[in-house]
Amino acid sequence: MKSNYFKYIFIIFAIAIMIFAIVKIKTDEQKKEAQIYEETTEESEPEITEIKLGVASFDSMNPILSKNKNIQDISKIIFEPLMTLTSDYKLEACLAKEWAKQNNTTYIIKLKDDKKWSDGQNFTAEDVKFTIDRLKDSDTIYATNVQYVTNVEIVDNTTIRIILSQEVPLFEYNLTFPILSSKYYSDKQFIPDIVPLGTGMYKVSEVQDSALILTKNEYYPESNELKLDKITITIYSSLGELYNSFKVGNIDLVSTQNSNLKEYIGTIGYISKEMKGREHDFIAFNTQNAILSQVSVRQAISYSIDKSNIVSSIYGDNYYTSDFPLDYGSWIYQDGVKSQYNTEQAKKILVDDGWNYKNRYWQKNINYRTQRIAFNFVVKASDTSRVSVAENIKAQLENQGIRINLIKASDEQYNNYLKYKNYDMILCSINLSISPDLSTYFGTNNIANYLNEEVTNIMNEIKNTEDDEKLKQNYKRLGEIYINEAPYISLYNNKYIVAYSQSLARTSDPNWFYQFYNIKDWHK
Repeated sequence: MKSNYFKYIFIIFAIAIMIFAIVKIKTDEQKKEAQIYEETTEESEPEITEIKLGVASFDSMNPILSKNKNIQDISKIIFEPLMTLTSDYKLEACLAKEWAKQNNTTYIIKLKDDKKWSDGQNFTAEDVKFTIDRLKDSDTIYATNVQYVTNVEIVDNTTIRIILSQEVPLFEYNLTFPILSSKYYSDKQFIPDIVPLGTGMYKVSEVQDSALILTKNEYYPESNELKLDKITITIYSSLGELYNSFKVGNIDLVSTQNSNLKEYIGTIGYISKEMKGREHDFIAFNTQNAILSQVSVRQAISYSIDKSNIVSSIYGDNYYTSDFPLDYGSWIYQDGVKSQYNTEQAKKILVDDGWNYKNRYWQKNINYRTQRIAFNFVVKASDTSRVSVAENIKAQLENQGIRINLIKASDEQYNNYLKYKNYDMILCSINLSISPDLSTYFGTNNIANYLNEEVTNIMNEIKNTEDDEKLKQNYKRLGEIYINEAPYISLYNNKYIVAYSQSLARTSDPNWFYQFYNIKDWHK
């Protein structure tokens, strides 16, 4: 009986071993099949490590001498600045290691000592001095960055001292221009035809009749981490040709401030990322005008303007409405107050301040005289789109009983209105600075003739603080004053668009300063 018991146990054990063996064999076969499939898939769809870019109306690969926005964008992966900006427009060191403001007009910059040019030569302080000297004696878009630099002193190989002729608020943001090699130009002319060396991720390794070939800069500290081995830049004769090439898949990326891009490349077959651009339009009031000096009147005008209507009717919704010059995604101004369109609130503000609507005018007795709300509004006649904007604003305000005389000024007249500030209201457009400095709006001799002791104190504090949280608080307060006191009314920003091929992987959000964030991981 006992022997039969052990026999059954043995049989069960043997069967279990057989089942385990069969399952194990089956599992191993499935794993092997999966591995073979994976390897086959990888072989059939290899990761492509080349991308193709394009430029139209090529002028020069020298980033200082080029006036071409596309070349300036692409050049940022070849050449590096002392300082750069993050995706939320925050300043960070690039070729610079650290910097300090010694006094109002003197800066000390320590340079990184491990940077090399693509020919293997060391990057030094001499290169920075050489570049700034070229910016000051060349026809370049970066001339304004160094217009107040009077001297660049070389302290040692990795230290420079920059001396200014006057205080420039947040001057360090001006140090975002590309640096060129002094040794490379020691036996060459500084002309557009010569392709300079850079310290960036990629270098120009080949120049063809209609293309430039970029390859990894082996002297770049993280070159082994770059997934892209090659970048081909094809040169096109026109933007239309460039857009068409993107449309048919011959290049992988286009960037533009042209809000009508979809008319050229269609709406399918690519991924598009849109953001506020640098072009910022706003109304400036002359706050020294007897009526416009009253905050209630400026507030009433602000509440009476429907910005969405302007963007829709004039620009076909291809612009973004704006409330403040820095509301384009800057880290320093993230949670600001918003202006509102509310015609009933506009009327209430005027009534509460003693104004009466009579004979198609808002009227008020001030110092025994009847004052009416009626203003001259200046716009540049040669800019037809902005004339349409001004006419739209005139119609909106007159529907509220605020009378407007529209002055369509010649370019010379317009510049004189701005220079001498002999306007009531003026429609302005500005290309926003890389720096978050607001001197244009709140500084001495600002275009609204606006005086505010609290604002002056904040502006002085901003120049001398390095505390990020304190800076955010200060800029938030400036935004509140800008909207509540309404010395200006921000209207809208243009769109900046980057369109990518659907096959391009691992791209990250660009901004109008830089479109190649995270390029080390890009591939197709």
